[in-house]
Amino acid sequence: MPTKSKVLKQILLWRYKYVTEHQFLYILSVIVGFLAGLGTLVLKNLTFFFHDILEGRFIKDIHYLLYFIFPIIGLVLVYYIKKKVIKKEIGHGISTTLHAVSKRKGIIEKYRIYASLITAPITVGFGGSVGLQGPAVSTGAALGSWTSQLFHMNTKNRMLLIGCATAGAMSSMFKAPVAAIIFALEIFSLDLAFVSLIPLLLASVSAVVTSYFFFEKDALLGFELQDDFQINHIFYFVLLGIATGFASVYFSKIYFKIINFFKRFKKPIHRLIFGGFAIGFMLYMLPPLYGEGYEIINNLLNGDAKKALADISYNVNMDNVWVVVVFLLLITIFKAIAMTITFAAGGVGGIFIPTLVMGSVLGNVVAKIINQLGGNVSESNFTLIGMTGLMAGVLHAPLTSIFLIAEITGGYELFVPLMLVAAISYALTKYFVANSIYTTELAEKGELITYDKDKNVLMMMDIEREIETNFKVLHPEMTLGEMLKKAVARSNRNIFPVVNDKGQFLGIVLLDDIRSVMFDRELYDSITVETFMKAAPEIIFHTDTATQVMNKFKSSGAWNLPVLKDDKYLGFISKSKLLTAYRNKLIEVTG
Repeated sequence: MPTKSKVLKQILLWRYKYVTEHQFLYILSVIVGFLAGLGTLVLKNLTFFFHDILEGRFIKDIHYLLYFIFPIIGLVLVYYIKKKVIKKEIGHGISTTLHAVSKRKGIIEKYRIYASLITAPITVGFGGSVGLQGPAVSTGAALGSWTSQLFHMNTKNRMLLIGCATAGAMSSMFKAPVAAIIFALEIFSLDLAFVSLIPLLLASVSAVVTSYFFFEKDALLGFELQDDFQINHIFYFVLLGIATGFASVYFSKIYFKIINFFKRFKKPIHRLIFGGFAIGFMLYMLPPLYGEGYEIINNLLNGDAKKALADISYNVNMDNVWVVVVFLLLITIFKAIAMTITFAAGGVGGIFIPTLVMGSVLGNVVAKIINQLGGNVSESNFTLIGMTGLMAGVLHAPLTSIFLIAEITGGYELFVPLMLVAAISYALTKYFVANSIYTTELAEKGELITYDKDKNVLMMMDIEREIETNFKVLHPEMTLGEMLKKAVARSNRNIFPVVNDKGQFLGIVLLDDIRSVMFDRELYDSITVETFMKAAPEIIFHTDTATQVMNKFKSSGAWNLPVLKDDKYLGFISKSKLLTAYRNKLIEVTG
């Protein structure tokens, strides 16, 4: 019986003999799309399984009282699964994928294939106020990376297959293949070229066909457009764009404030306990915050706000529009808080779907207020377009937001207000928040993939590999004679680092600076290294990026710069070697 390695070898031989690189890439994009779609379906089914048990069969009449308990149980289960089974950090799906693309050549650890599949359904199914899109992307991207490694694809194609997996996860989740392609292009800054577009198309179609095969026409958002766009309502859509823009800023700011607050807890178990009880309390007070929140969106789209708030048991008159507005505003405010605390406490999920929930609720609130003040706008349209505004602002993905909402709801007639609200919200958010939640941490480290290809290549370079250590080290107290005998005579370099007894870098000595006196034997014992030593711009190990290193070479005019780690000399980087490495990386990335 042939082994797996022999079968794979035969496949690879067949591929090299009969299939071109592009043709094989097309085949793999279909496979990756199928795998990403399958992973997304598993995520959704497991989540619905837990949700169905806890919402229906298990609790029935005491459902309301147990809102406080379920999230804590879910977080505890996730905590022990991560600690005892996975034994590694899972992280947030899209952010970790972006980091793998920018700094790891698209190499994603295999455990990420199943890590989110196990933990995200428990987090969401037990009431964690997060979504499944991030975990779906994480699973799909890991499958894409694994497939590319299995078939020995180069770095450029590996990254493209990760983009295909991302598109596949999105396509399968929402049954929106066009928006899925735009999402992959917008979030991962892929080239919009024929060579990359065809694999994305194939992966997206493969994933959505997989989804239809198992679930036919079942959709997460079941809505068809009923009210047309009216040009005299354009001012109201401007107001909605402004409202969603400020809400996006709030969403982003509160996210980082809460994440930073939870960093004060040194032990994960402390974060879990505090976060679990905080989430439980919020769900007890506002039950609609439970889980992802698709029911809220669908009920608001269908004009049934009372049903969206049905789980709230306060003795209030829900026939009063202003009471409904107050509770919807509370959901808008606390959805972002509940979502972030779920993350900070150790839960696994995504921000994509909570963003849709918050946007739909805010859009519905704006429409209700306008109508109560004498206007006459479509609440379902505003609910729809509110999702676009929040998505454009929070995710910094205006094109994705426009096409996703239009595609999943058939709202193509609303393209004008969709574009207007997305543009206003994105521009307003961008003014206050430079990067999205996905990319802020990467941008601060200089590891964010953008459409600037030159910057991307520099960012992907491994500076550590370019450090040279074959330089003769000097000490400041050494005489000229000792320096010539122990260093200059034994080196083919024209630059020498000077360090103290602790290895701390003090400066450099250039061969040109001693050339005029190096043959004067009368000075061999009277002049020391310190006389010739001069300062030099320094490269800080694991702190300075390749871009910063290039800038230091440009500003100093030097050909070699010292590298320091904790103030201690490590080696030198030469401009010529760095430029050679840049050229090689450029060829590797762009093909």
